[in-house]
Amino acid sequence: MAKSPDWVAHFRSAGMSPTDLASHDALAAAPTLEKTNLRDLYPFPMLTNDMSTVRRFIATSGTTGLPVMFGMTDRDLDHLLAYQMCRILRTAGVEPSDRFYQGYGYGLWVGGLALDVGLKAYGATNFPLGPGRAELALAYLRDHGYTACSMSPLWLMTLVTAAHEMGMDPKRDWKLRVGLFGGQSVSAAFRDQLEAALPPGFIAHNIYGTTEAGGPVLGISCPYSHDRDEMHLINEDTIITEILDPATMSPVGPGEVGELVITTLDRDASPVVRWRTRDLVRLSDHPYDCPCGRKGMPLVGRIIGRSDDMLKVRGVIVFPTQIEDIIANTEGAVKEAWHIVIDREDKVLEEINIEIEKTKGSNVPREDVAYRVQHAVHSRIGIRANVICHDEGTLPRYEAKAVRVHVRKN
Repeated sequence: MAKSPDWVAHFRSAGMSPTDLASHDALAAAPTLEKTNLRDLYPFPMLTNDMSTVRRFIATSGTTGLPVMFGMTDRDLDHLLAYQMCRILRTAGVEPSDRFYQGYGYGLWVGGLALDVGLKAYGATNFPLGPGRAELALAYLRDHGYTACSMSPLWLMTLVTAAHEMGMDPKRDWKLRVGLFGGQSVSAAFRDQLEAALPPGFIAHNIYGTTEAGGPVLGISCPYSHDRDEMHLINEDTIITEILDPATMSPVGPGEVGELVITTLDRDASPVVRWRTRDLVRLSDHPYDCPCGRKGMPLVGRIIGRSDDMLKVRGVIVFPTQIEDIIANTEGAVKEAWHIVIDREDKVLEEINIEIEKTKGSNVPREDVAYRVQHAVHSRIGIRANVICHDEGTLPRYEAKAVRVHVRKN
């Protein structure tokens, strides 16, 4: 890091130099890093290698402001990322003999790239369809006999719905047995319904990562932690993970909720030190006790939400995943298509508006579906919401990350 004047200046702001990190207890004193820090250094922030050695760039989604660029050297791609992704695949139960439908996107987003690199190193057969092209994907799922997959869980649910409309039964006509799902956290109820719609024994694993970490390399559930709705922070030998109270930045204890803060140990071109992901998780009651034997890879629950996506409605803290869980358990409601509409950027609200859809085959009237969601939101979360129910197909579908909170433009 001494090669990078950006890093030298960053540590100097906290009275440190990059070499101070050699001390075992120095990390807790190091300054945190956020997107605002990097956007101020546009276009190639904190790059520690000469551009001639950078083989590829990846970027954040850029849903707010310009995307942030991160470089990768040959070693970052072919050694580190491959090593981390092989561990992800192994933990989830993927086998080298699997035919793998790789449904993540490409371009600057790291999802598709990471799976391609990992599958090549692991030895599985990769079918890199990417997202979209639903009719072609349905035909390939039936004819190619894919046994494993990776994509947005919302996109797979969309494919399941489309298959039924075409007279195809995924339980009978597909051979999927394991899936790695990321891009957004989904509720346990949604995951259970997805598993129920697919061949018997199919397991939907949560996979978690960030561009800043180098890809979907941070967390994955094993067959044991899947049943507890938890996942292992599986690459702790190459990525230090802190789970901190977002207000005090102090470590949380077992059973407590905190923000994931990461430090990459082995990245060449674009390392991060104490990167604030803003993703909130619950540290397991027994973080180092899993029957799978991965005692050194701590367990955390699914991503609860982002600290900067949190809504405050009449003093009650609300996360979009809570709304999703209610919709997933409401008869007649489409599981993958919904969003929240708010009127204020600061997300401190008097009320929220929820838009949902009614499934085509349901006999429940739209007004009843809306009332059931409204009633459940009030009884389970303690807030009042205006719920509008549309016909199926009205609201946007998402092939990758879903945008669940929309600020209404006045």
